[in-house]
Amino acid sequence: MRKLALSDEILMQVEKPARYIGNEVNSVMKDKEQMAVRFAMCFPDVYEIGMSHLGIQIIYSMLNEWEDVWCERVYSPWVDLDKIMREKHIPLFGLESQEPVKDMDFLGITIQYEMCYTNILQVLDLAQIPLCAAERGEDMPIVIGGGPCTYNPEPMAEFFDLFYIGEGETQYRRLFDWYIENREKGGSRLDFLRGAAKIPGIYVPQFYEELYDEDGTIQGRKKLFEDIPDKILKEIVMDVSDTYYPVKPVVPFIKVTQDRVVLEIQRGCIRGCRFCQAGQLYRPVRERSVDKLKEYAVEMLKNTGYEEISLSSLSSSDYTRLDELLDFLIEDCSKRHTNISLPSLRIDAFSLDVMSKVQDVKKSSLTFAPEAGSQRLRDVINKGLTEEVILKGAALAFEGGWTRVKLYFMLGLPTETEQDIKGIGDLSNKIAATFFETVPKDKRVNGKVQIVTSTSFFIPKPFTPFQWAPMCTKEEFLEKAYLTKQGIMEQLNQKSIKYNWHEADVSVLEGVFARGDRKVAKVILEAYRRGCLFDSWSEYFHNDVWLDCFHDCGVDIDFYTTRERADDEIFPWDFLDCGVTREFLLREWKKAQAEAVSPNCKIQCQGCGANRFGGGICFEQ
Repeated sequence: MRKLALSDEILMQVEKPARYIGNEVNSVMKDKEQMAVRFAMCFPDVYEIGMSHLGIQIIYSMLNEWEDVWCERVYSPWVDLDKIMREKHIPLFGLESQEPVKDMDFLGITIQYEMCYTNILQVLDLAQIPLCAAERGEDMPIVIGGGPCTYNPEPMAEFFDLFYIGEGETQYRRLFDWYIENREKGGSRLDFLRGAAKIPGIYVPQFYEELYDEDGTIQGRKKLFEDIPDKILKEIVMDVSDTYYPVKPVVPFIKVTQDRVVLEIQRGCIRGCRFCQAGQLYRPVRERSVDKLKEYAVEMLKNTGYEEISLSSLSSSDYTRLDELLDFLIEDCSKRHTNISLPSLRIDAFSLDVMSKVQDVKKSSLTFAPEAGSQRLRDVINKGLTEEVILKGAALAFEGGWTRVKLYFMLGLPTETEQDIKGIGDLSNKIAATFFETVPKDKRVNGKVQIVTSTSFFIPKPFTPFQWAPMCTKEEFLEKAYLTKQGIMEQLNQKSIKYNWHEADVSVLEGVFARGDRKVAKVILEAYRRGCLFDSWSEYFHNDVWLDCFHDCGVDIDFYTTRERADDEIFPWDFLDCGVTREFLLREWKKAQAEAVSPNCKIQCQGCGANRFGGGICFEQ
């Protein structure tokens, strides 16, 4: 009989005890005695966020299809349980077996965003696994990292045994087979890691050494073994239709962030926005077959009981068979009384027609992401969106009955001027004016429109054309937010516009982690030791503690943020190959400075290098 790791007394003391008991619908139970490999799959944040992540559901489903592998789920205990587990020395456990993670073979951690780095240390600490890879003995799990943040793994390299670079469907079987073989031969932990380092997509950080110049920049890298690769190429699934998909996803007991069936319709994006890391990392665009998607939708709705289905993609409008898929879903979902959610759509006549069919009479808000307030700056970032298109889309939306529009912008983009910032208020005002021009007085619900204008702060990310760009200081960011607010308050329709902005100090820290090297690890470790945890949650973020840690560790924040990089500077992530060439990214950086636009992949190939994978949009056009 399965015994819970936490007593009833403890469960009654914590918020949402259902986070910790497992046994949800479609969770997988196996006989541990029959398993060759036990794998704990961790999302280092609270259960509600981790359970909403499609990537973990895919890996969980795939690994549990194999008869000799049992994959369990692990999430960061919330602060209330964290305190109790430390006081009572309760080791972190897998939800399925309720047994300690430290007794399993692997601990896999997906790293989706930089502000979860201290949570990763929390997971290791509560699991009673030494934080630093070099201190782990033969009886400890192999700690493996995956996800988008592994495209610059160096700030966290000290804490991981290995990183899996790229899409998870391709190499886990080979990695496990080597683990089993090495164990049967009586091989050591080091023997396993040496063999793993030769598997495509696997990076073992302890086998490489960073060499620095006197100015703190990277001089080069040294391999400790000759037979491991100089460069690690990302793993990629070229046939996304004929691969693993979780048709029986785990259904949580409590409401989570994305409480619906998620249908991934394609990977990658044709658009080429120069600030967007995902748009580069997931090239080339690969579409799932529409027949498979229809099949998945029916199966997943049947297997979960969900009442909503969402299409997942970086740009859903660009999916070739979208109209056919939506016609099917609208017909099928209307029979089941199921809602359809359509994020990442461009606002045009087709999209609005579709949304009018699938949304309730009470229409929810529409989202536009102009990203910049002026056409000049939209050209710099290669957004491919004109003011005319935005206003036309808004007019169509208002004619269709929508009265609430969300607008997303970025502050601190390269070459930004005060005029660009003021343009945010101007554009917000023009959209509000479009409502009053388009909708007659007698047809205005509640009499007015609501424009919610939000700004985040630009953070240069690895493997984007802006990886060379300087980032603003906290003070500069706040000044830009003040100018934006001022610009909105000067508008004729200011009462119809609400303004929100992101926290500047969090953005600065994220900028350090995004482009950091191994020297940043000691700051992360020190911050964790001083109590930093759940840094992506504003109520638990302590900027003063972080600043003290940078000072005490002798690490200069500005070196990683405000400094512009030379064209030939070696970056901490240059030993990785995401498929897009450095030459292409540099060419796009130069075009950005010249305010030149690059057409999207469907219009004209830009020679990014992703055609080496031999498929996807590179060969379909």
